[in-house]
Amino acid sequence: CWLVARGEEGNAEMTLTAAKSITAIMSNSVRIISQRASSSAPKVAVLGASGGIGQPLTLLLKQNPAIARLALYDIQGTAGVAADLSHIDSKARVTGHTGSAELNGALNGADVVVIPAGVPRKPGMTRDDLFNTNAGIVRDLCDAAAKTCPKALIAVITNPINSTVPIACEVFRKNGVLDPKRIFGVTMLDIVRSQTFVSELKGLDVTKTRVPVIGGHSGVTIIPLLSRVEPSCKFSDEEAKKLTARIQDAGTEVVKAKAGAGSATLSMAFAGARFVTGLIDGLKGHKNVLCAYIASDAVKGLDYFSTPIELGPNGVEKILGVGKLNAYEQSLLEKAIPELKKNITKGVHFIKG
Repeated sequence: CWLVARGEEGNAEMTLTAAKSITAIMSNSVRIISQRASSSAPKVAVLGASGGIGQPLTLLLKQNPAIARLALYDIQGTAGVAADLSHIDSKARVTGHTGSAELNGALNGADVVVIPAGVPRKPGMTRDDLFNTNAGIVRDLCDAAAKTCPKALIAVITNPINSTVPIACEVFRKNGVLDPKRIFGVTMLDIVRSQTFVSELKGLDVTKTRVPVIGGHSGVTIIPLLSRVEPSCKFSDEEAKKLTARIQDAGTEVVKAKAGAGSATLSMAFAGARFVTGLIDGLKGHKNVLCAYIASDAVKGLDYFSTPIELGPNGVEKILGVGKLNAYEQSLLEKAIPELKKNITKGVHFIKG
């Protein structure tokens, strides 16, 4: 600021004005640089990092070169997981945070918050059986996120997603910071399973197989759109029914196979990591299309629904909608709507009372 060196009285006002202008420019530049730094080197917080999904999920995220900081939070065991991951020679710097007193530290400055916290499914349990415990966990974690990092993208993995995503949105609304474009239910596992099962049945390259899945994330609300598989292929009525049933009940298939010792933790971690990668690509300005369960008016009478969406720097850039359905898929949608209404209402009422 060389102008300050000129002590002439006539230039005093000019000097002050120039100094203010420079200060404003510098302040704005710092803000822009900070925003760019956040989007180019994001921080991801994983809440429930020590659990069955959390541990493999954080291992996969640690390998993602786009992540600069990886904050692990859980009520116990976090220090050990963080120490273990921190020895891996990849870019992300790992920090561990244990207990409610350290939750804000995990969330502070987070660009993406992933929530796999909660109790897992056991034999005989449905996702709805998990509601009473997991609803409270999601409520409390989202309340902390709403207060500490209200602009973060929130990816909810905790089941039952059909209800926990409405809970998350209502908590953010209650805190006066709701932006529905930034809150997601991760249904990616349904897509991953669909693409695996279709490629096996039809002899396709699984890495090039694409199957959109709409609706919700439990039972009859999961609607694989087999009419829109890429590369295009035909299914008999029998094939479509059997494949749909297997996709809808795939979680139970894993629970039974593990004989009560766990649920679909590894495949869910893989699907969660893939979804987080999509969110980060969007933050960086690389628009991409994924399916997710979000606040949406895609289906009349429902406030939440999963469809393909376009992701960008602000989360959901565009809801691509349900699209054209064949007669069988339309019948699946009609069965899903009343179940989704019930699930959504349950989540909303949990917060509103």
